[in-house]
Amino acid sequence: MNTTPDSDLYGIDRWGYGLLEVMPNGDVGLLDPLKENSAPVSLPKIIKDLKDRGITPPVLLRVNSILENSLRQLNGSFADAIKSCGYKGKYRGVFPVKVNQQAEVISRIVKVGREFHYGLEVGSKPELLIALSQPLAKESLLICNGVKDNEFVRLAILSRKIGFNTVIVLESPKELDIVLRVSKDLGQKPLLGIRIKLTNQITGNWAKSSGDQSSFGLRADKVIDVVERLREENMLDCLVLQHSHLGSQVPNINDIRGTVKEACRFYTELVALGVPFKFLDLGGGLGIDYTGEKQANENSINYTVPEYCTNVVETLKYALDEAEVEHPTIVTESGRGIVALSSMLVFDVLDTSLYDDADAVKANKDDHHLIGDLVAVESYIVPERLQECVSDALYYRDELRSLFMHGNVTITAMAKGERIFQHVISRIKKMAYDTEISEQLEEHLIRFADTYHCNFSLFQSLPDVWAIDQLHPIVPLQRLNEKPTRRAVLSDITCDSDGKVDRFVLADGISKTLPVHDLKPDEEYYIGVFFVGAYQETLGDLHNLFGDTNVVTIDLTAKGGFKLLHEVEGDTISQVLEYVEYDANRCLSDFKKMVDAAVAEDALSIKERRVLITAYKDSLKGYTYFEEA
Repeated sequence: MNTTPDSDLYGIDRWGYGLLEVMPNGDVGLLDPLKENSAPVSLPKIIKDLKDRGITPPVLLRVNSILENSLRQLNGSFADAIKSCGYKGKYRGVFPVKVNQQAEVISRIVKVGREFHYGLEVGSKPELLIALSQPLAKESLLICNGVKDNEFVRLAILSRKIGFNTVIVLESPKELDIVLRVSKDLGQKPLLGIRIKLTNQITGNWAKSSGDQSSFGLRADKVIDVVERLREENMLDCLVLQHSHLGSQVPNINDIRGTVKEACRFYTELVALGVPFKFLDLGGGLGIDYTGEKQANENSINYTVPEYCTNVVETLKYALDEAEVEHPTIVTESGRGIVALSSMLVFDVLDTSLYDDADAVKANKDDHHLIGDLVAVESYIVPERLQECVSDALYYRDELRSLFMHGNVTITAMAKGERIFQHVISRIKKMAYDTEISEQLEEHLIRFADTYHCNFSLFQSLPDVWAIDQLHPIVPLQRLNEKPTRRAVLSDITCDSDGKVDRFVLADGISKTLPVHDLKPDEEYYIGVFFVGAYQETLGDLHNLFGDTNVVTIDLTAKGGFKLLHEVEGDTISQVLEYVEYDANRCLSDFKKMVDAAVAEDALSIKERRVLITAYKDSLKGYTYFEEA
């Protein structure tokens, strides 16, 4: 539980991908991965600058250069692997729109990706419409997964007439019926893919999305049925792509090798049956090391992007060469690996609930002896007796509570005991922060951690943290040149006991508390949550009707500054009400009627009426999160 005032405490150098640096003044600075030796840009300074422009926390901050770097690294690593392994095919990646559907994100991926003929993957009609509005490069692929009806298939086939390389991936025999019917009606052949259900199962949070339990894909017998049906319809030449999904956030590189090898086995067998495949789509799986552990577990991975690409290409080449099959174009649907690193959530701490009492309390001669026993614990708080002190303090406090419940001590006596207990625990915690302690003692002290109340909604901005215990690195953004004096859990602004974060990435492992500083009067204390670009914006929930946060996209400048590229204001209360079927004008009208009734009954003055209605109107136009007066 030892605490030191440097970046190593939070593990920034370990998990930060070289994108963050602790500056001499203690601020967390952003580094531009596209510019060598660029000066770090202070995150607190960025937030203060945004506030001066009227953009207040919580803010979702997207960094354009980080997104571009991830895209360039993936394409560059595949190019390097293809060259070094002697692979004779190309790489044509696609971004799964579902991972982050925001217009600004998609447009920047398409813009940067044109150089690499980088495409898009869609899984619904709305996503297809998004993709068809994008200026994809000539060789870019548009992969259509998911359940498809007549309208979806018709639009996908017709889009080829305006230059899109749209591939309809067959998920079931029923979809083939739809495709054949629409194709004959249009008099135009489609480009088709077939999704194969692999038997190999990955580890990690998304293990159930792979293997026999995966939701999508055809078993071997159904695959053969589809191939023979296409042959009968003289449309086997349309089947150009084999698709298999490896899984999301695959933690172990050997799982990737195993699933690629199995996918290749299907591929070579189907080519031997006359299927004219040109593309092998290996789906998603490229993970992010959220903890910096470099281990195969739920929040980390044991490989880098170059290692991932080399393993994919090398495995394919060996299997294809052994089967004497021509090398196809490799397709992957990396979403998390492209966007996760580029976004961070920044919010301010609004208040604290501190589990301590700085003032010592003396026992009087007429106090119950348990109060005297509690006071005495402070006399032997030394490093080697900390566990004993906690055990004794808990025992005496609990005995007092029991006596109160049975009417044997007064509320005043119990309150005094509670203050003494908090003082004793605060002394123990302070010493424990500078001492190596046992896991058992740490578990005891976690029960008495401080709570920092923060201006964000866990359910809206970090749903995976709540739903699947996803870890994201979380760090105070300033004063990292000072030694933190407290350990806290973070509570959000919702009225829900689940709205808290109590697992944190530190240099020495995962902790149930976050080292933080005492708040200073009239000074904002900002906290950043990193690597939130994948899924978090899409999965957000309107718990307590907290809507989308303010969103800004920036570019970093070489001199330690930034340019504001794009801004989206967070949801107003009026907008959020409409999401749940309320008409804001109707709400205002109904409120006015009640106010006017109160005026008619002389319960409210005319002046008070104006103030009340103005306040209601202003709230409808206001931010759903806490705003300074």
